Amino acid sequence: MQPHPQTTERESIAQETIVAISTPPGRGGIGIVRLSGPHATEISEKLVRMRAPMEHARARLADVPEPETGERLDEAVVTWFARPNSYTGEDLVEIAAHGSPVVLEMLVRLALRAGARLARPGEFTERAFLSGRMDLTEAEAIRDLIEAQTLYQARVAAEQMGGALSRRVHPAKEKLVELIALLEAGIDFAEDDVAVTPDAEIVTFVDTVSGELQKLAKSWEHGRLVHAGLRLAIVGRPNVGKSSLFNRLLERERAIVTAQPGTTRDLVTERMSLGGIPLELVDTAGFRETSEEAEAIGVRKSREVLADADLALLVVDGSVPLREDERELMASLAGRRALAAANKCDLPMDNGDEMALETPVSEAPPALRVVRTSALTGEGVGSLRDALAEMIHNPGGECEPGILTNLRQFEAVRGAMDALGAARQAVAERIPHEMLLLHLYAALRQLDSLTGETTTEDVLNRIFSSFCIGK
Repeated sequence: MQPHPQTTERESIAQETIVAISTPPGRGGIGIVRLSGPHATEISEKLVRMRAPMEHARARLADVPEPETGERLDEAVVTWFARPNSYTGEDLVEIAAHGSPVVLEMLVRLALRAGARLARPGEFTERAFLSGRMDLTEAEAIRDLIEAQTLYQARVAAEQMGGALSRRVHPAKEKLVELIALLEAGIDFAEDDVAVTPDAEIVTFVDTVSGELQKLAKSWEHGRLVHAGLRLAIVGRPNVGKSSLFNRLLERERAIVTAQPGTTRDLVTERMSLGGIPLELVDTAGFRETSEEAEAIGVRKSREVLADADLALLVVDGSVPLREDERELMASLAGRRALAAANKCDLPMDNGDEMALETPVSEAPPALRVVRTSALTGEGVGSLRDALAEMIHNPGGECEPGILTNLRQFEAVRGAMDALGAARQAVAERIPHEMLLLHLYAALRQLDSLTGETTTEDVLNRIFSSFCIGK
């Protein structure tokens, strides 16, 4: 029997020793060169002069010699992790020298000369996955943790690294395997009077698994926000305080603010964290008819940003009655994730029209929640942040540990649900169990691909190539 080509390639990779700089590019106090593979210790001993023999998981001092003269160039701390108790599951050596790019690159060149190969992006983590040290969802969580911009993102990634998603998938997968075993037994031992599983029992199994996967699929919306964040467009007429509120939300002076209407003519963007979710704020040009070309282009860009934004904050002057174009804009935001800020609440109301913002264009009830603010004094800005955070973290959203954080995971769960739907239809049409099993096995393969048991080489390459080199 010929070996599976994917298995052969993985076995070939396992015979190679790889090397890379694992710390970020540039100068720093510490720089780490990492080696992994069957010859990691042998090669590392050619790069440095150990002051004491290597011992598993113990740091040892070493000298980094200059290749030509042999004189000490640097001092390093070398740590050896013996297989299988290392990050990659292989012999792994980390040489922590001072963070001079010249010294680190010299160590890598010497390692290549001694027989190592330069690591591909993500190859250390890929080897950890291939050696069974982690499943695919845990490997993806490592990338998420490295890229985390907020503590909340880091906390979610840490849960995933601990196997939260795998544990959540496991019960549904076990239930599916149990159903497959029942049907296989009924087919294989039909002549021995093994009872055929009733249709009602099959449907119960399928519905139970589908229900679990449906709840998991709903977590994708929250997971997408955690991973990618949101874009908030701040819109409204000129001189209502959009840029001032923009600065207040950021807690620093980022946008130019003057008393002259139409100061903002181009988009001003800045990132912040709100409730642990990355949020990109976009301060836009004021909506109004204008004959000035630069301002007209800014207004057009503002409308484009509003159309594409995940969230919208409509700012109006709360001290005067609403204009008709503002009412129309409020109506256009109905059904979207949007808020209205009645700014300048420190000023007295013109004509006492406190209900102006609550008066809709049509007979329908008010569509937007209104928060009264003063960008000048800061009054209500805290309430506005709370309202935005509440809108981001939908009360009906997913908070249970183990969520889907990327499209690949969501597609795998959706594929399993589609296959289970086809299986349920097959039961209704009284299709033979041999054919029904095809749908159940298709669902099982999708769940296996979620954690990596049946993932193809192409998928692995796509996933790990997005990692940084040395990880």
